Amino acid sequence: MQRIERPQAINFENGIKDKPTFSAAEMANRNGKLRAHLSSENLDAAVFSSIHNINYFADFVYCSFGRPYALVVTHDAHTTVTANIDGGQPWRQSYDDNIVYTDWEKDNYFRALKKLVPGKARVGIEYDHITLERREKLAEFMPDAEFVDIGVATMKMRMIKSAEEHALIRQGARVSDIGGAACAEAICEGAPEYEVALHSTQAMVRAIANTYPHTELMDSWTWFQSGINTDGAHNPVTTRRIEKGDILSLNCFSMISGYYQALERTMFYHSATKREIELWEINCEVHKKGLTLIKPGAVCSDIAAELNEIFLTHNLLQYRTFGYGHSFGSLSHYYGREAGLELREDIDTVIEPGMVVSIEPMITLPEGVNGAGGYREHDILIVGDDGAENITHFPFGPEHNIIR
Repeated sequence: MQRIERPQAINFENGIKDKPTFSAAEMANRNGKLRAHLSSENLDAAVFSSIHNINYFADFVYCSFGRPYALVVTHDAHTTVTANIDGGQPWRQSYDDNIVYTDWEKDNYFRALKKLVPGKARVGIEYDHITLERREKLAEFMPDAEFVDIGVATMKMRMIKSAEEHALIRQGARVSDIGGAACAEAICEGAPEYEVALHSTQAMVRAIANTYPHTELMDSWTWFQSGINTDGAHNPVTTRRIEKGDILSLNCFSMISGYYQALERTMFYHSATKREIELWEINCEVHKKGLTLIKPGAVCSDIAAELNEIFLTHNLLQYRTFGYGHSFGSLSHYYGREAGLELREDIDTVIEPGMVVSIEPMITLPEGVNGAGGYREHDILIVGDDGAENITHFPFGPEHNIIR
């Protein structure tokens, strides 16, 4: 059979560029800092493979479906590398250039990367994202290249948010509050978790569409948990139906152009016992204290240690399930994590102006223990020069969130 020759890579500049999420000056500033890092570390190129770094430096959120994607940044070029199945959408979304690799021949993705990276180069890659298989393929196709990690350095760049990022995150927090209100209005006896979650997500998507009519509407979601399902922060929605006296957790996540915002609240349906209210109020006490501790100069591990003391006083520290908060930005439940800015005992990062962090204490008491369930509150704070602004406005605590 005659072999049909097809191109390994193409340009598919279909239509016109979409309205970007951020200004040209904002994107130029981000990539200017990246190129300054390339220069200081004697790097010829950066090859990003993660959704979060590609989104941050190129304003493009890819949908992998098993195919690899990339952004290649050199000192004079900036190119996303995308799969042919996506057509011209990646070019329309990308900040700068784009090249499309085809499926006609195995490893065309790596051939496209080779075209964009100088032959004998020192190249930054994301050690925390690239798979072993793809790392070996890079070495095969670029045998003269030296690869070093750039993942930690770019994480630190992303941790300090710009004014434009703050503006978007404020809107995302507002949308999350809308999702929380939709959750509350859908709660009733016999309602399944998924119906409450659907009502919330629809409200958020519509709010995003009204605020950002030019953006993609991808990935906003709600986890609404009841009863025993509240024991984990990331438990999926189920068909369980709400009963009187249930502890509830609403988790509303608005996603705008790959940027994550969240609202999380403890609720009860109809009534709560004396012990449940006591546990809830203790968690709220920790939450309130945490809100006061976010300020420039504070150390993540010190914040965790101080909040631990409150739970310890009430003999509840053993029920704490994770850290007290984390960074925001380009991340989601399946990509991204600025792990250097989490409020945990093992993180010694100093909080700086521009950072955006959550306060989100949680305790989980197992079934069979008086007051069993997961108690969690979550607010978003933007760190300024003198303190921090709480941009979450949905109320918390027993006086607001016993739904009748």
